[in-house]
Amino acid sequence: MAAPPRSPGRIAAPGLGGVGDSPPRPDGTLKVTGEFAYASDLWMDGMLWGATLRSPHPRARIASIDIGPALATPGVHAVLTHEDVPGEKVYGLDGTRDQPVLAIGEVRHQGEPVALVAADHPEIARRAMEKIAVEWEVLEPVTDPRAVIADPEGNRVQERGGICRYQPVRVGDVAQAKRRAEVVVSGEYEVGIQDQAFLGPESGLAVPAEDGGLDMYVSTQWMHNDLRQIAPCLGLREDQIRMTLAGVGGAFGGREDLSMQIHAGMLALRTGRPVKMSYNRYESFFGHVHRHPALMRYEYGATRDGRLLYADVEIVLDGGAYTSSTLNVTANAASLGVGPYEIPNISIDAYGVYTNNPPCGAMRGFGAVQACFAYESMMDKLAAACGIGPLEVRRRNAVRQGSRLATGQVIDSPAPLAELLDRLEAMPMPPPPGPSPDIRDLPGGASQTTHGEGVVRGVGYGVGLKNICFSEGFDDYSTARVRLEVIGGEPAALVHTAAAEVGQGLVTLQAQIARTELGVQRVTIHPADNRVGDAGSSSASRQSYMTGGAVKTACEAVRAELLARAGRRLGLDASGLSVRDGKIVARDAEVVASIEEILGGDAIEATREYHHRPTQRMDPVTGQGDSHNQLALCVHRAVVDVDVELGLVKVVELAAVQDVGKIMNPQALEGQIHGGTAQGLGLALMEEIQVTGGRVRNPSFTDYLIPTILDMPPMRLDIVEYPDPHAPYGLRGAGEPPTLSSTPAIVAAIRDATGRPLTRVPVRPEEISLPGGAA
Repeated sequence: MAAPPRSPGRIAAPGLGGVGDSPPRPDGTLKVTGEFAYASDLWMDGMLWGATLRSPHPRARIASIDIGPALATPGVHAVLTHEDVPGEKVYGLDGTRDQPVLAIGEVRHQGEPVALVAADHPEIARRAMEKIAVEWEVLEPVTDPRAVIADPEGNRVQERGGICRYQPVRVGDVAQAKRRAEVVVSGEYEVGIQDQAFLGPESGLAVPAEDGGLDMYVSTQWMHNDLRQIAPCLGLREDQIRMTLAGVGGAFGGREDLSMQIHAGMLALRTGRPVKMSYNRYESFFGHVHRHPALMRYEYGATRDGRLLYADVEIVLDGGAYTSSTLNVTANAASLGVGPYEIPNISIDAYGVYTNNPPCGAMRGFGAVQACFAYESMMDKLAAACGIGPLEVRRRNAVRQGSRLATGQVIDSPAPLAELLDRLEAMPMPPPPGPSPDIRDLPGGASQTTHGEGVVRGVGYGVGLKNICFSEGFDDYSTARVRLEVIGGEPAALVHTAAAEVGQGLVTLQAQIARTELGVQRVTIHPADNRVGDAGSSSASRQSYMTGGAVKTACEAVRAELLARAGRRLGLDASGLSVRDGKIVARDAEVVASIEEILGGDAIEATREYHHRPTQRMDPVTGQGDSHNQLALCVHRAVVDVDVELGLVKVVELAAVQDVGKIMNPQALEGQIHGGTAQGLGLALMEEIQVTGGRVRNPSFTDYLIPTILDMPPMRLDIVEYPDPHAPYGLRGAGEPPTLSSTPAIVAAIRDATGRPLTRVPVRPEEISLPGGAA
């Protein structure tokens, strides 16, 4: 079945635009002019500034702490250690509470919080923090994740390293398939530590309230999950903490875990004053989790014509000191470990381990990104061994409707992968460089490292399969409250959720849905806070699906009540009425009333929860189970120019084909694909937190490099719509899949240009350059 043609949508007038349109973002102008209020801009008269003392060691015992000199500093109002935590002393994401609010006896990673200071000015707080005297007993850190799983006591206590989760996947008989394989390829792959690199640092404001509780204004991805961790540690009931989302400067998973929330709350409760905390860039590198680095071993066996017979895989993910999202990241890596390919015999061993390296957790595409680099590298290796093209080997093994994943889950909705590959192949290639190319378009750019000599072009492909929404039996839901009333003589809707706008355009989309479902143009989005039910996390490409579903469901309830009232008042059958452009319309398109007439001075309000279809936990022995709610595919082609003498890379063009189910907002969607691709480019070529002996060597944007507008090439997009019957409007989460497939496509293109194996990302110049230049 051919996919329906893509609708181009339209740019709506300000304040207008329903589903399928691209209305202007209400925060867009403020952000580009610098007027948008981010969390780091928060201010309140009489507020104090908080600061955190952090461990300089990746592993050490605290022999003693002397806070006296800091407390005696003029302008200092409080100095706190773990002894001052008013409630539970540990917290953690996903119900695993293993992370100390402040270090208790031992630190397990560099940057672990040890003590807090509140002062009249941030510089006073920092100077006082430096006066806290800590006597350390430095211990040998555990830094090698492979050594953890090789140890016969690999499940030993967390303090000495250990296994957080082991998830096997078993399908068929790999040993028997190995005897039948005509072609065998293998490889070992490594993914470095990538940082979310959001521009807005961790910031927030905690304000003491008259009831003994707190009003908190924080940048986060999931207020209700924050609340479930904050309240026990502060010794407060959840209803004593009122949380409001402050302006978020990007997230990408890095704000799922707590940062300054409990600390600011402790200082505010102790001093009775508002307390603001805002990390600088250096501290931010230690104040949030990062992408799990991975070590992966793959072996594939196939027939001579490239049809896969077996996969034998080991994936080791380094979660660092605490659990965070490692349980779920490991499950994703295991369940998606061989990608969107039909393989009858599979053995996967996926490990998430504890070390004294930086803590790792959620980052865009978590678990699936690491595995995708390995399995796509293997598909290229198999193609070369069989003497067939890289696209053809993928077609011959591609999943389709009715195929089963490694977990046994039947694929029941994405576009056929073979069709996406055909569309990608049909996209025109960029023109070859001319005889006198503009040096700005060459590797090295305006630095004039080359005028074309030593530059070789390469082409590569990547395919990524990503789960959408939460998996493994989690009761994933979102809540929305919608109110319809007449204000100033015209109908107006108010939409209230706790969903975090982290730059993805969710505020815009909620208004689009309300306009579409209620037939009104005047829609206001209430500031996100915890005075309405949980909306879940702004992660897992889930908010359009889940909060979009909740807003749609609540609007449907409001509309049904509106039409029922109209039917009763007009003596008509409500089932024959609809709402259009603020009017009540009968089946024959006759306008029978206005919304204002029906509502009068009254209002209609509905609160609804939206849940996606149930999922299952992976079997702990076989890995089988319908663990995912929805799956999404994206395919990339990368064209690169490589200076093989200096090891410099210029990405000339990236092309992508993605199935999104239903285009909700064309501009926002294209932005998501461009943004996800940019992060994949960063992982392929430049982004890595470099760690030696558990110590971070480059905690700054001077030394941790991220792509700029000069690094991102032009992109060709082909967006197809295969509606998912289980999802609101048939949509498919779209933010993460491009991050998966762009990285292996770029690396494959560099391999094509250089002939180098390139088994690690990010690729380094010394791994690219060829002795003596081009062959």
